Amino acid sequence: MRFKLLDTAVLNKDLPDLGLKRGDVGAVVEIYSSEALEVEFVRGSGETQALVTLKKRDLRRIGDDELLSVRPLGRGRPRRPGPGKRPRR
Repeated sequence: MRFKLLDTAVLNKDLPDLGLKRGDVGAVVEIYSSEALEVEFVRGSGETQALVTLKKRDLRRIGDDELLSVRPLGRGRPRRPGPGKRPRR
């Protein structure tokens, strides 16, 4: 399976440090090699949740018979400070 720029990709594994779960949907934003891709995952607000380099085996294409859904990020998710704000400690 070959991915192209801006293809939709489905995550095959949990990445808890990034607040991502298996099944989350992202967009391929860079292709480094036949095995390494940069994928952006966004929140409902349009803010980037994670921009991460993944191996092709960590992703799959979305099926024509699959329906997208949403989920809350929940507590313990990585937080990014807003403009002019300091991160919480």
